[in-house]
Amino acid sequence: MFELKSISATDKPTLYAELAQQAQGLLHGERDLIANAANLSALLYHNLSDVNWVGFYFLKDGELVVGPFQGKPACVRIPMGKGVCGTAAAKRESILVPDVNKFPGHIFCDSASRSELVVPLVKSDALLGVLDIDSAKHARFDEADRVGLEKQAQIFVAAL
Repeated sequence: MFELKSISATDKPTLYAELAQQAQGLLHGERDLIANAANLSALLYHNLSDVNWVGFYFLKDGELVVGPFQGKPACVRIPMGKGVCGTAAAKRESILVPDVNKFPGHIFCDSASRSELVVPLVKSDALLGVLDIDSAKHARFDEADRVGLEKQAQIFVAAL
């Protein structure tokens, strides 16, 4: 049985290393996409400061459909190539947006969000969807967050 441990990191690399260790324990032995997405979104939401939404969108019939998340209700469907999530999915690369108001075509699911980081989920060259993290704080995310959250996405995909 997984036991959640308190994270006491004072810097981002240590925080994400501790989160990776917890994510591996949390997802170990479970292969269900929805169960793992639900647990990972909760783990991240409750351990990352200044975030107002953490969750997943999964590729279904050519569009992204909301999956498990923590935060306010979200947009249900996002077209490929649209908004930050659809663009990250189409390009299959992480996108870090310090100011969502300056991102062309940003989709406003929560008007409180000011910055966003989206990481694509790819397994065996197949796009599964994206991990999406929003913050009400301008420029909340940096390269350390991108690297740390890409590791979380890798752990998630490897568990499936």
